[in-house]
This record gives sequence, structure tokens and C-alpha cells, in this order.
Amino acid sequence: MSDTLLVMKYGGTNMQDARAIRHSASLAARSLHEGVRVVVVVSAMAGVTNQLLQLADAAQSGDIARANDEIAAMRTRHFTAAQELGAAPDSDTVRELREMHETLRQAVYGVYLLRELTPRSRDLIVAFGERLSAPLMALALEQQGLRAHHLTGGEAGILTDMHFGNARPLPGTYARIKDRLSGLLSAGVTPVVSGFMGETEKGAITTLGRGGTDFSATIIGKALGATEVWGWKDVDGVMSADPRVVKDARNIDVLSYGEVMELAYFGAKVLHPLAVTPLQDSGIPLRLKNSSDPDFAGTLVQAHPRDEAGHPVKAVTAIRNVSIINVSGAGVLGIPEVIASVFDAIARENVTLLMVSQSSSMSNVSLAVQTVDAERTLNALRAGVSLELQVEQQNDVAVLAIVGSGMRGQKGVSARLFTALAAQDVNILMISQGSSELNISVAVEAGHVDAATRSVHAAFNLGTPVNAAG
Repeated sequence: MSDTLLVMKYGGTNMQDARAIRHSASLAARSLHEGVRVVVVVSAMAGVTNQLLQLADAAQSGDIARANDEIAAMRTRHFTAAQELGAAPDSDTVRELREMHETLRQAVYGVYLLRELTPRSRDLIVAFGERLSAPLMALALEQQGLRAHHLTGGEAGILTDMHFGNARPLPGTYARIKDRLSGLLSAGVTPVVSGFMGETEKGAITTLGRGGTDFSATIIGKALGATEVWGWKDVDGVMSADPRVVKDARNIDVLSYGEVMELAYFGAKVLHPLAVTPLQDSGIPLRLKNSSDPDFAGTLVQAHPRDEAGHPVKAVTAIRNVSIINVSGAGVLGIPEVIASVFDAIARENVTLLMVSQSSSMSNVSLAVQTVDAERTLNALRAGVSLELQVEQQNDVAVLAIVGSGMRGQKGVSARLFTALAAQDVNILMISQGSSELNISVAVEAGHVDAATRSVHAAFNLGTPVNAAG
């Protein structure tokens, strides 16, 4: 047996039905047959997480019939997959799926009776997606002649704080995971862990935020000192832009942890923004691979960037559905505590700021937030900020960001960006550049974002293979 240990994470499309699950299991089996030890971390079947959120809301609003219909449809989908993967009607897998759906039905009925959906009960309900897909993956591995054992995130050792919906691992998590998974691995058993979830010290189920299965995989990778963490996706790793918007978008070979975090933060659907944090201390690389082309290297995410001359920017990405909140008035002028109270009010609401820009006269502060958070942000500011301030909201905005460590100390990058935007008559509403110089972001009108993305992608030659650009 080799010393290599891989943590393999499978997204929803790689788990969407029996065919996809069988294929995903075969990808793990390839490595297992080479003597590599593997820990598998699974997402819910594609679409199930949203379905669970919707049925929880339906129960809260009193529509128990709709919630029950959704549960019945989900049960059929999971049973069908189990059957197609070779599970007999009286098998452990089928019995377990039946019990879990019954527990889910009871949890949803509790929400309906109370007409109250707390963050805690929402986490309990939404985590069923991953809990239901893990037994299917374990079954698929066993059908390929391998020994597998499935566990919830909590059973695997992921211990979190009480921040339901967006929980963070506690320091003791890493030792617990090592303790709980090492025995299985040394006995030649492949652990299959339900991603996206953990549990509190009292055993309440928590979730790690949208895309949290990536986070689960990297937490486990750090705990076990994995050789690499592999994220299986349905695309060739990380692309230089959204291929649906930019036809000549290309795969990026190597990114640093910092670059991939910026891309995740600015809307590239590559990873949970915190997913690389557990790897940073240990320097474990993360590889994003395409499940339909497993021999393709994909994108390697590592500690150090690899900067190519002439390619200071690696990717251009965009966040849609953004609003700008402008706080202005003579009262802002030169009073630091006003600025402090603005940020304080927003922090209390737990709103993520995408961009912040302040005029040098200090009479105006602009904040970019997701439109879904705009109303809360406005109310928080009106309640929390004293003095005579005007607070206005501007909708239909998008944030476009260019990311790349090669921008540091490179002259003319901003000029190229603004020239490309001007060529498309794009009006810039806000500009922000961090001192880390890993990104420059601009807010533009939503209707211009696709044209702007294509123009900027071309301006930085991102469609040209690096070696060809020489």
C-alpha cells in the first residue's frame, strides 16, 4: 500500500443519479486499485439541497401537503438510485434510506406544527441531502468490490460552533477526525463522509454554508495530512472566465490559495470561499478535476502563485444581483466614529460587503452588497447610524473583478482594465483595489456585465494559451 492519501470530493452533478454515482465511485476505485488510500466526501444529489430548503419553507407557511409531496418525490429518487445501484429491497441501504426519510418527515412536521423554522431546524432538514447520498456512494463502492463505510460529518469528527447555517470547525475537530477515520483507513475501509455538515458539542447538526462540501473535504484533508484534496466537478478545473459568457475561456493550470479565495469570493463558482483555509497552514495542494475527463490534470491550487510574464491577470469573474448603498451627507465629513458606526451596523446584521469605497473628502461612503441583503443593510444603517445622513440604494448592479498575483508591482494593469471597459461604453459606478494587489474590482450596471467581461478577458489575452503568448 502506498503512502498516498487522497480526499476526493464529489459535487451534486457527480451524485445526481445512479449512473453518476457509479461513475464517481469508479474514479475513487481507480486510485484505490493502485493502492492509494481514499476518503470520499459527498454532496447531496443535484437539486436536493434547494428542494429541502423549499419544503422547510412550505412547512413553515403551513403547506404541509406540498412538503410531503416533495419528500415523497425525493424518497422515490433515492430509492430508484439505490435499486439501480444493485440494492435489494430488504438491504441495509434501503432500510436506512427509508428510516432517514421518515425522520426528515417528522422534522418537517415539527416545523409545520410550530409554524417556526429556526436556523437550527433548517440545518437539521437541509443536511439530509448529504446524509442520504452517502449510503448510495458506499453502496456503489461495495458493488465495485471495495469495502466502504459511510458517516455523517459529525460522526467523521467535524465539530463546529453553534453558528447554524454557516458553522465553523472548532480547533478540536482535526484530532477527532484523525482519531475516527484512521482506524477505518488502516483496516482497508474507504470512509464515505456526508459533506457540508458537522455537529456541535451537544450533537446538534450544523451546516458549513453553501458549497460547504468543499470545506468538509479540506478540513478532513488537513486532519489526515492528505497528499492532495481532489474536487471532482463537471468542468475542467477553474476557468479564466465563465465559459457561458466568454467562448474562449480556458482552464487555469495553477492558482495560489490567495487567488482561488479571491475568485471564490467574487462569484466564480469554484469553491467555498473558506475551503482553502485549512490547507494553508499545512500546504496541502487542492486539485480541481473534471469527472468526465479524469486524465486531465485540471487546476492545481497550491501555496505559491505561478506568475507568467505577460499574464498578470489569471481570470475575470463577476457577481450579479448586487446593490450599492451610498451613505452621504455633511455629517460624514471627517468623523471617524461615523464610519465606525456604519461598519458596526453592518457587522451586526452579518452582511457580507463585496466592495467598499470612500471619497477622499470622507463625505461619502459606498458599499456594494448582494441585493438580497440590501434591505437589511439599509434598515441597519438607518437604525444604527446617527447624524443627518442620506442613505440611498441603487439596484441592478454587478461587480466585475480581475484576479491574479502577477498584478503586484505590474504597471498599467488598471489602465488596461479601464480602457477595455471604456471601449464598451461601460459606466463604472465604484472602484476598489486591495493593497494585497490580488484583485481590482469595479461595480458596473448589470446590463453591461457580459460585454464588459468579454472585453476585459480579451484585453488581458486570457483566451490565449500562456506558452503561445510566449
